[in-house]
Amino acid sequence: MKNYAYLFVLLLIVAFSIFVYAFQSGITGRTKKTDTTGCYCHGETPSTSVVVSINGPDTLTINETATYTVTISGGPLVRGGTDIAVSSGILFPGDGLKNVGGELTHTEPKAPINSIVTFEFTYTAPDTTGDQTIYANGNSVNYNQQPSGDQWNFADNKIIHVQSPTFVSNEILPNLFSLSQNYPNPFNPSTKIRYAISQTAFTSLKVYSILGEEVATLINEEKTSGIYEINFDATNLTSGTYIYRLQAGDYVETRKMILLK
Repeated sequence: MKNYAYLFVLLLIVAFSIFVYAFQSGITGRTKKTDTTGCYCHGETPSTSVVVSINGPDTLTINETATYTVTISGGPLVRGGTDIAVSSGILFPGDGLKNVGGELTHTEPKAPINSIVTFEFTYTAPDTTGDQTIYANGNSVNYNQQPSGDQWNFADNKIIHVQSPTFVSNEILPNLFSLSQNYPNPFNPSTKIRYAISQTAFTSLKVYSILGEEVATLINEEKTSGIYEINFDATNLTSGTYIYRLQAGDYVETRKMILLK
C-alpha cells in the first residue's frame, strides 16, 4: 500500500511539473484580447514590478508593414517570455518568436540584455481603415525550475491608426522599391509577381497563409537594381487568401492574393 501511495504522489509531482513547464516553448491566448487571467502558470495575478511595453509606429496606411518590439523589464527576469495578439492584420515573428494560430509567442525563454528582454516582430495592417489594437503580456521568471517566484504583467494595449495611403508622384521619387499586385488575381494554380529593386540588397519574397504561417520561399538572395518577375505555382496549396511579402534591405511590403481552385 505504501508503494502505491508513493507512486501516486510521484505521479502528482510529475503532472504538476508538466503543467508548469509545458509552456517554456510558448503559450497563446493569454493577452487582453481573449483572456483576463493572463499567464497564470507564473502567478495568479499580474505584478506591477514587471513592466511590459509595445513599441512602434502609431499610424500606418492600409497594408503597410512596420517593425514593433515587446520589451520586458523588472521582476526576477533571468528569462522572459511573451504572448502577442492583434485585433486585425498579420503578425510576423522575429528572432525568438513563432506564429501559433495567428498569435506570436516565444520559442523558448529569452535571456535579458542590459536587464531587458526584447522580442521584435513585424505587423502588416489590414486593407481597411480604422483603429487596430496590438495586445501583449510578458513573463519574468527566475528560471530555477520551480513555479514560485515568477512574475508577469500585461502591456498597455497599442492602438494603431490605419489610414488610406497618400499618393506620391514617381516624378518626386523616381527610384523606389516596389511590390506589384500579382496577376492574374484570383488565380489557379499559378500567378506572376513583379517587384522592383532600386539598389543592390539582400532580398526575400515569401508567401504566408492568412494566419502568418510561411508556405513558400520564392526569393532569398542578393538582387541588383532592376525590375523582376517571378512565377508562383500554388498547385500544392488549398484555396484561400494568401499574403506575399517582399523584404529588400530595410524595405518591407506585403500584398494579398486569392487562390481559387
